Amino acid sequence: MESLAFLEQSAAKKKLQPIYVLLGNEDFLKRQVLLSIRSLVFGDEQSQFGFSSHAGDKAEFAAIRNELETLPFLCNHRLVLVETADPFVTRFRAALEKYVTEPAATGILVLDVKAWPATTKLAKLVDNAGTIVCKAPTAYRLPDWCTKWAASRLGKQLAAPAAKLLVDLVGTEMGVLDQELTKLAIYVGSQARIETKDVDQLVAHSRAENIFRIFDCMGVGDTGKALGLMDRLFDQGEDPHRIFGAFSMQLRRLAQAAALCRQGTPVGVALENVDIPPFARQSCEQQMRHLGGRRADKLYSRLLETDLGLKGGSQLPPRTLLERLVVQLAKKEK
Repeated sequence: MESLAFLEQSAAKKKLQPIYVLLGNEDFLKRQVLLSIRSLVFGDEQSQFGFSSHAGDKAEFAAIRNELETLPFLCNHRLVLVETADPFVTRFRAALEKYVTEPAATGILVLDVKAWPATTKLAKLVDNAGTIVCKAPTAYRLPDWCTKWAASRLGKQLAAPAAKLLVDLVGTEMGVLDQELTKLAIYVGSQARIETKDVDQLVAHSRAENIFRIFDCMGVGDTGKALGLMDRLFDQGEDPHRIFGAFSMQLRRLAQAAALCRQGTPVGVALENVDIPPFARQSCEQQMRHLGGRRADKLYSRLLETDLGLKGGSQLPPRTLLERLVVQLAKKEK
């Protein structure tokens, strides 16, 4: 079952499973699903007496099973979570296969895993209703998710253009989007609707100003100053994914403008067509000249490479990945 479908189900429609598998790499969705399971198991109080968590690289199956079979105290069930459970599953696969066929009467086991091959005997034994796939929606679906999340969790209507701008600015990290939506809900107060102007005022203004300054430096090949401004953003506590979101929005606009220019559109008209504000068009024109046609053609691949790296596809830290992107774009083309 997809995690978003699971979260949208009412408690009355959810049948408690003896084992849940939280599969995927979206930690925000895993946290939300776990909260939903805890609510299902313990009710509104979510008693701490019946919940425990264990590290997957250290947990022993005998201890986990003993805890699952211990009668709960002040609640009807015990809920036992094995975090980062991939090594646990590998070491105790045979024992888990046997356990699934004869689970504890009052114990609920939750396995948090990155991989769960559907062809294995263990995966086939676990009920489909208990296998919750926690993967982020594709990028183009995230504005729609933001709109639904704001309505269901925050009681706010989020205008479609505002949702798109938020994703452009913040990026695709769902936990960060949730944080920004919460801030926006507080910001608008009793106002029922979050508009584009609210996102622009609260999320975009200061970050966009700093990002434009970095791009100004890149446009004249001043790598050192661009990296210095980037360091300042990190020192101020900016999240790498939010910085990348603003970078991505600007670079996609430049790539779109460059494509229009290749089709014969005058550069000023091209920049207007991709929603570059008037005050920034001269600077963006300089950035396009600095990049040149060859690098402009590669902007989408550069963005994809950095995005995948930020999501765990690289061993480099997020700060290094963003600094590398700045260097690649700021250096003068040979």
